[in-house]
Amino acid sequence: MAYAFQWLRSLLFIGQMYVMMLLMGLFFLPLVLVRRNTAFTAIHTYTRWVRWTAGWMVGLKSEIRGEIPTDEVIVASKHQSFLDIIIIVSELPRPKFIMKKELKWAPILGFYANRINCIAVDRGKRGKAIKQMVRDVKSGRQQPGQLVIFPQGTRVAAGARKPYKVGTAVLHAETGTDVVPAATNVGVFWKRHGIYRYPGLAVVEFLPRITQGKSTEEFMAHLEATIENASDQLMREAGLQIKP
Repeated sequence: MAYAFQWLRSLLFIGQMYVMMLLMGLFFLPLVLVRRNTAFTAIHTYTRWVRWTAGWMVGLKSEIRGEIPTDEVIVASKHQSFLDIIIIVSELPRPKFIMKKELKWAPILGFYANRINCIAVDRGKRGKAIKQMVRDVKSGRQQPGQLVIFPQGTRVAAGARKPYKVGTAVLHAETGTDVVPAATNVGVFWKRHGIYRYPGLAVVEFLPRITQGKSTEEFMAHLEATIENASDQLMREAGLQIKP
């Protein structure tokens, strides 16, 4: 009975989450057309709404640990479910992403992505897009922001292992931009698939930034060890048994 009740609460939570995405997107739309930076207010409002409703509707609280970056950096985050994106975006002052060019035509999503300076690119041209982004910041044409990327390239279930892609090291070296690793345990409570949401405390932790000076091999080893060790610790705190 308890499981069924939590499942129903989870379904209601997910339903209102997507309804509010549509309603808030439409509400803020005229304001964003007038003033571009209002898009950040809109996405912060929505993501904080999701965190708040998750807390009282399904008992899933969330918190940020570590120093939140505010300058032009690459945030290299562990990615376990939609919730880690929600938490990260809710706290970063000016988050942005590299996205597939097809998404720029998606209703509401594409509009807001454009307004917060996400870059829509063809596959294989991300490095060129990020270099241009950094040049725009340095020239004053664009305000500094926090580029969020997932070094494993996809969602990875809590406790599972998947290799890290070298792209983060390449972007770090070619753009001269610091990297802030981020660990998380959200996959313990919010699985990649399915409706059920588990109660508990979901955490995203920003870790010490990585500056220039490391070789590609040194950088990748440091990035993976930093994120994986911190994520494992967070998942143990959440009650998940991590295999050595």
